[in-house]
Amino acid sequence: MKEMKIAYLSSAYLAPVEYYTKLLTYDKVFVEQHDHYIKQTYRNRCTIAGPSGELALSIPTVKPDTLKCPMKDIRISDHGNWRHLHWNAIESAYNSTPFFEYYKDDFRPFYEKKYEFLIDFNEELCRMVCELIDIHPTMERTSEYKMEFAPGESDFREVIHPKKDFREVDTEFVPQPYYQVFESKLSFLPNLSIIDLLFNMGPESLLTLGKR
Repeated sequence: MKEMKIAYLSSAYLAPVEYYTKLLTYDKVFVEQHDHYIKQTYRNRCTIAGPSGELALSIPTVKPDTLKCPMKDIRISDHGNWRHLHWNAIESAYNSTPFFEYYKDDFRPFYEKKYEFLIDFNEELCRMVCELIDIHPTMERTSEYKMEFAPGESDFREVIHPKKDFREVDTEFVPQPYYQVFESKLSFLPNLSIIDLLFNMGPESLLTLGKR
């Protein structure tokens, strides 16, 4: 009997392509909700391609009462009109892509409705993206914070990280080039947010994710 492949991932806001390759290739995925929340990670930020290069979008969070606040308790802040700013940034970056018009009405409601908790916002957005790409991961949140892993279990919680080079920390992940609207100007930018792949490639996103 084939061993079940299980991946552990952090919660992520419009996670990078690398993250979605795990959702596609692992039999089961646990999304960590008991880790201590750390800023400047994909938990509350994503990277898109603007006309002049990579652009990071960060969701402001309410400062927790304690330094060691679990991810599941992190609340979204309304500070700085971020929903409007993020949507404008996404629209101006991708309105000339082949599939932005096709998908924009799926995404816009996430920037109109107020979510209290970051993990709920991330999860609902991730599930919707999976449906659009047509991948069907078995996902659930963790029930405790694990430090030790059995054979067949892979811990990517701190591997998929904006400050770490995927070429060094995740040899499983080999980014496959795909059409990007600013490619002639910027050359290909690997491992951006999944929306970069989706808006540029549409239904072919699945093929790009699955290439080895």
